[in-house]
Amino acid sequence: MAGLRAKQKADKTRRILESATTLFREQGYDSARIEDIAEMAEVSVGTLYNYYQNKGDILVATVAMEVTEVLEAGARIVANPPLNVAEALRTLIEQYYDHSLFYLSKEMWRTAMAISIQQPETPLSRRYTELDGQLCAQVVQLVRTLQVRGVVNASIDAQAIGEVFFNNLNLMFMEFCKVEAMPIEDLKARVNAQHEPLAALISTIKIV
Repeated sequence: MAGLRAKQKADKTRRILESATTLFREQGYDSARIEDIAEMAEVSVGTLYNYYQNKGDILVATVAMEVTEVLEAGARIVANPPLNVAEALRTLIEQYYDHSLFYLSKEMWRTAMAISIQQPETPLSRRYTELDGQLCAQVVQLVRTLQVRGVVNASIDAQAIGEVFFNNLNLMFMEFCKVEAMPIEDLKARVNAQHEPLAALISTIKIV
């Protein structure tokens, strides 16, 4: 019975999040109403409020769903990365970027970022920061894996350089979200161009 309840709860959660993302995209985050999200998800408004207190909670839950899927895919890359530093970074980061607009629009990302900055002490903001931390940790793990495989210099501080790579890819993603017309391929090209020189500096394999 407990298993059935958990399954039903997961199903309702998924329906609420999918309905919310659909309405956020169609109507805009500010215009979408809780009542309409509940109706599309085929749950009562009261039931929806049992799961989420407000639209901000729904938005961050959607970010969490996004990041969870990204981390799962990223873990497979980190476990067996290309043995070229620039290529390994590009593979992981492009996987992040390619999935970034699957559930969320640029407007939704901007709203989530703004909430996390404007309300830093809220559970919503702390959850957003936690998700960023998990992504950063995965980039650090990629550098460590490459170090173990012998393609990153053993003297490099993997934690520090992994954080540098993550901070840059994250900052560039924020810039991408600010510009509605900017295509994802431009973002990937710019970040790759920025990371290649640093990847060459830490690599044990020098390209002549």
